[in-house]
Amino acid sequence: MGARFTDRVVLITGAGGVLGRAAALSFAREGATVVAAGPNRDSVEETLRLVEAEGGKGSAVAVDVTRSDSVRAMVDHTVALHGGLHVAFNNAGVLDGRAPVGEHDEDVWNRVLAVNLTGVFLSLKHETAHMAAHGGGVIVNTASNLGAHWRRPGMSAYATSKAGVSFLSRTAALEYIGQGVRINTVSPGPIDTPMSLLPGESREQRAARMARDVPLGRVADPQEIANAVLWLASDESSYVVGHDHVIDGGVTA
Repeated sequence: MGARFTDRVVLITGAGGVLGRAAALSFAREGATVVAAGPNRDSVEETLRLVEAEGGKGSAVAVDVTRSDSVRAMVDHTVALHGGLHVAFNNAGVLDGRAPVGEHDEDVWNRVLAVNLTGVFLSLKHETAHMAAHGGGVIVNTASNLGAHWRRPGMSAYATSKAGVSFLSRTAALEYIGQGVRINTVSPGPIDTPMSLLPGESREQRAARMARDVPLGRVADPQEIANAVLWLASDESSYVVGHDHVIDGGVTA
């Protein structure tokens, strides 16, 4: 167990997913109290169980990041139960709908933007309000190498939402650094999660595709992304503001 986040309360959205869970465990190992948030209560409670099994502490809360009242309640839960909010990792996201723009389902488009972009906006809205009024804090948002850094046919909704996260984060970073809230972004490439599998693709087929398409030759281990998140959230990166940290094995080099 490390100590970089001792006495700090860390809120993670998308904490029931692979990356969110890896980050939750990593923060807990560094001494944080972890609030695992996500739409599926069973998944976030499992993340909390894993945190506690390693000697960590925290709580789990269900949240719909597309609804302002739900996000506000998530922040209120964190502060009321744990006494503050020092770090937020806004990681909730979905990847739906692979189709050309002219064939894109409108409901899918709206859902992707609602979760990936509006969800980060609402999280920032309520997190910065608390942090700015209580001495500051650190926020890390999850974007993607797809979007501001790279585009692929058929991925318009996802790329648009994640480009928006990058630009939103950098704007918010300028707006809130004077109030002690430091905001940055991670933009991962393909990670070893179900999201990186094409429809009907096996892990073996994905590995062959990554060997061809990624200069490093493989998908990222979730821990490799979590390590970057913890660095951006720690005092070690105290002079880093408004940075979009691309972690994609050289795809966008």
